[in-house]
Amino acid sequence: FMGQQAGETKPARRICVGLLAHVDAGKTTLSEGILYLTKSIRKLGRVDNRDAFLDTYELERERGITIFSKQAVCELEGMTVTLMDTPGHVDFSPEMERTLQVLDYAVLVISGADGVQGHTETLWRLLRRHGIPVFVFVNKMDQPGTDEEALLAQLKQKLDENCMAFGWHTRQEDEESHQEELAMCTEAAMEEYLSQGHVSEKTTAAMIAGRQVFPCYFGSALKLEGVEALLRDLARFARMPEPFSDFGAKVFKISRDSQGNRLTHIKITGGCLRVKDELEGGEKVNQIRIYSGAKYETVSCAETGCVCAVTGPEHTRPGQGLGAEPDSDLPVLEPVLTYRLEFPDGPGEAEMYRKLKLLEEEEPMLHVVWNEELKELQAQVMGDVQMEVLKSLIQERFGTQVRFDSGNIVYKETILEPAEGVGHFEPLRHYAEVHLLLEPGEPGSGLQFDTVCSEDVLDGNWQRLILTHLEEKQHRGVLMGAEITDMKITLLTGRAHLKHTEGGDFRQATYRALRQGLMETRCRLLEPYYRFRLEVPAESAGRALTDIQRMSGTFETPEAEGDRTVIEGTAPAAAMRDYQREVIAYTRGRGRLTCVLKGYEPCHNEEEVLAAAGYDPETDVQNPSGSVFCAHGAGYYVPWNQVKDHMHVESPLELSGRREQARQEAAERAEPAGKMAGGAARRSSSFGAEEKELEEIFRRTYGEGKRRDTDRRSRSISFEPAGTARRKKAEPETDAYLLVDGYNIIFAWEELRDMAKTNIDGARHMLMDVLCNYQGYRGGTVMVVFDAYKVEGNLGQALKYRNIHVVYTKEAETADQYIEKLAYRLGRERQVTVATSDGLEQLIIRGQGCRLLSARDFREEVEAVSREIRTEYLQKPFVRSGNYLFSHADGELAEHLERVRLGKEEDEHGRKTDKK
Repeated sequence: FMGQQAGETKPARRICVGLLAHVDAGKTTLSEGILYLTKSIRKLGRVDNRDAFLDTYELERERGITIFSKQAVCELEGMTVTLMDTPGHVDFSPEMERTLQVLDYAVLVISGADGVQGHTETLWRLLRRHGIPVFVFVNKMDQPGTDEEALLAQLKQKLDENCMAFGWHTRQEDEESHQEELAMCTEAAMEEYLSQGHVSEKTTAAMIAGRQVFPCYFGSALKLEGVEALLRDLARFARMPEPFSDFGAKVFKISRDSQGNRLTHIKITGGCLRVKDELEGGEKVNQIRIYSGAKYETVSCAETGCVCAVTGPEHTRPGQGLGAEPDSDLPVLEPVLTYRLEFPDGPGEAEMYRKLKLLEEEEPMLHVVWNEELKELQAQVMGDVQMEVLKSLIQERFGTQVRFDSGNIVYKETILEPAEGVGHFEPLRHYAEVHLLLEPGEPGSGLQFDTVCSEDVLDGNWQRLILTHLEEKQHRGVLMGAEITDMKITLLTGRAHLKHTEGGDFRQATYRALRQGLMETRCRLLEPYYRFRLEVPAESAGRALTDIQRMSGTFETPEAEGDRTVIEGTAPAAAMRDYQREVIAYTRGRGRLTCVLKGYEPCHNEEEVLAAAGYDPETDVQNPSGSVFCAHGAGYYVPWNQVKDHMHVESPLELSGRREQARQEAAERAEPAGKMAGGAARRSSSFGAEEKELEEIFRRTYGEGKRRDTDRRSRSISFEPAGTARRKKAEPETDAYLLVDGYNIIFAWEELRDMAKTNIDGARHMLMDVLCNYQGYRGGTVMVVFDAYKVEGNLGQALKYRNIHVVYTKEAETADQYIEKLAYRLGRERQVTVATSDGLEQLIIRGQGCRLLSARDFREEVEAVSREIRTEYLQKPFVRSGNYLFSHADGELAEHLERVRLGKEEDEHGRKTDKK
């Protein structure tokens, strides 16, 4: 395994191999053996001698554990290998997990004396999640009591059935059975074995790369037994991944050197990176370093497969993709304990918060937050060992002592059912509205973001800004203000103002929409659960099982191992956090408890936790759930439970549901329009004409209109808030046209929608009567259009209903299409208003220069007309009017209206009726 000789060309093949293990499995010892056999170091170091090559920090040497991931470069039979040593202790799992982003292969180290541990299974799941091929090295096989066959069976049972023995121990007579076992893994391997009598090296390498075979090696890293076989097969079977054609790189770590220079650790996944190249955001690369242990060499260019550290960029982050490389998914392993930070003799909390945020950038295990309610600085950590290490780091880096006090569990929140959240932000000279769909996600999925909003409705730049605001921070739930998780958040629609919308407006609207949706739906509190392995003397098993049940935990059937009982199961982290001390006490030091984070599950004592938290979401001023609207030049606040009644954009969910329901019921119940009026009143015409004939049909049916000298640009949609409809009676607009999408309005108004469920014909008549009254007071031409596009053989009809016009579209033509074509013809010469809440139709109509009224706005205008009618006609004796509303009133009706005006009308029970 000698490295290259002087003068040879550098190898083109480069792979990155990571070493992962449970704590004390011998991972660092194995890394020493690999570096020694590849001639990268001249002397074998040892953890207990505090001279291991990759234990570069004094703190690691003192404690004898790996805390930070490091790299070393070695040459292996014509291939450059970057060896990544990762922490094994569960408290430093985040440091290990971020290294997985750049691994091509992994070597999972397992202690032959301990077998597969709980943390080992966690590592296996992470490797599967990242799709990393794995070589397994079972270490410490020189210790008494280790059994290779039993350990291999355990690997097949707990990890994968395709774990297979490779290496020096395979005798010649066992080669045939080894080949047969390989052939059973895939169909391609079986065909090759049957045709050639063996499975080729190329096929074996492909199966390993595809995670279809997991080679296993048994030996002793301390004695270098089995290490050579592992290296030989790495050289034979490892393949360099296919690179990107363009430049690509993945950021996996941020650190600082002894001079305080910020280092961005990356792996090049395509192309090459040169000094003075610009990364995203225009930041230049000043220096490229190739580290090996504590030392490094500078290079002018880093090629594909190279793992390096660059100076210069100041805004990179772990998990960021550069160039063609996408960003990584959110990490799985997270801190579960929260502690208050106290600085007895140090600077103020504000200054320490700034310093600790810099440290958090380098150490993903440290989560620093400022609790606004408690006015205290808090840190989220994985466990006691990490806490002690952080104390040393803060003392070393900032010269400040810190005390961790009052540890609490980190809870999270999720939702149980979908909800639409809406947010509006419109103080004076600002405007933004956002509609979000919140849906429950799979456990452990975190937050996922998407958009289904058309760029015709909301510009793509605004949409990207909304998604950025959703991703930019940890959003708080409404149960106890904990972080939300396991949800999919989809942008449905929104609205911006051409003049008044700024970026910050959408941040406010987005935050409020999310909180409003959380307030409307059912939420659930989640807490972290541990997967534990408890080993106790046989006589203590009963006590242990009772304790687990008391802690709301579950366990599998206990197993006996000699004079000890092994219990495995899951339990809430809140209950298990101090249990280690109890185990040591009642077993007199002979018990052993190992815990790893399983994930977040429903809280076992939710009511108790929420009562203790005492969180009121409506008083959380930092996370408001209501919205801000504008009226009379000033903003006003609307609480979350009233917001939807004030929104300017109608819900796409409600709109699509009503529209589909309208079309279905129209197809089922629509009758020939001739039944609604006598034959003399029927005035039908075919609507199969082309656009050139459309204006002639309208002119023939409804008469010639007069051209208005009105600039089309003056007829645009208004941003007036609800409730500001005109209060004064307008003069009749004889040259104005109102086009109404009939079924859209029916299924938007509650009373019409309720009637339509049982009598669609009655709902149509009620709407037409309302429009008759409206026209009688406002004047102009009113036309209501109903879909009849599913009525087979229908040619379309137009008829006069009292003082308005009613249109039934032809087969295969919707009301939307008819109104759009008519608005196009009329909008150039006349003042046209279209009443509809169809989002797509609104967009098209607006492009024709027409005035728009949503179903809600139109209802408010109709109600305003009704109030004006009452005000004008019920406060004076009845008089005849030229409008329809009173033109058909006979003497009896006039007398009735007069009695109502004077409050003298009585119902059948003798009570006086209200003037309404």
